[in-house]
Amino acid sequence: MMRTLLVRGMTAGLVAGVLATVFAYLAGEPPVTVAIGFEESTAHEHGPELVSRSIQSTLGLFTGVAVYGIAIGGLLALTFAFAYGRVGTLRPRSTALLTTAAAFTVVVLVPFLKYPANPPAVGREGTIQDRTGLYFAFVALSIVAGIAATVLGRRLADRKGAWVGGISACLGYLVVVAVCAWLLPIVDEVPGDFPADTLWTFRVSSLGTHLTLWTVFGLVFATLADRAFTRSAAPRAVPTG
Repeated sequence: MMRTLLVRGMTAGLVAGVLATVFAYLAGEPPVTVAIGFEESTAHEHGPELVSRSIQSTLGLFTGVAVYGIAIGGLLALTFAFAYGRVGTLRPRSTALLTTAAAFTVVVLVPFLKYPANPPAVGREGTIQDRTGLYFAFVALSIVAGIAATVLGRRLADRKGAWVGGISACLGYLVVVAVCAWLLPIVDEVPGDFPADTLWTFRVSSLGTHLTLWTVFGLVFATLADRAFTRSAAPRAVPTG
């Protein structure tokens, strides 16, 4: 069953990656093009273009998003396998959807609210390592807080009921990540003359790409996982004669 779930999770991730690539190309590439034009107009020197812009916006975009989708699909399939039957008594389909929604919130949405994605020309070149480190540090803190909240909520659910356990887990997670977000430094390196509408459109499209990928994955994987458990639970015919 574990191998079946892993294969189906990666398959669902690939399907989600394809659809997310289409969304990213239609919604995300226009603001990226504007940002690149702004960067070229303000930069004094331009390095050699190793990969053409047309390749970056098509094959490169698909490769990156598809690999991300497959990786996320495999990891979420393993997470589902661990959560099913241990966190509540939901059906496989409901467990898969809940697991995907919770993972999206912890891994993508909350870190994005603190450190949103930036287009080209936004952010100083000398601080890219620091900014990347801060982002992944907050992702790690969010994941740890999410796991701890889940464990705490499950224990409270056994004693006080599912409602108390679920609410306590959500509130505990929100308090921890809010404190972490307050303690971590703010990063604001947007040039004063950078188009505000381009920045806003890019960030919305970036979050929309993630939302598309995770939503499609959740729906596809929930269906595949439910079918896998239905087939495994179906009684086999007893040979006669």
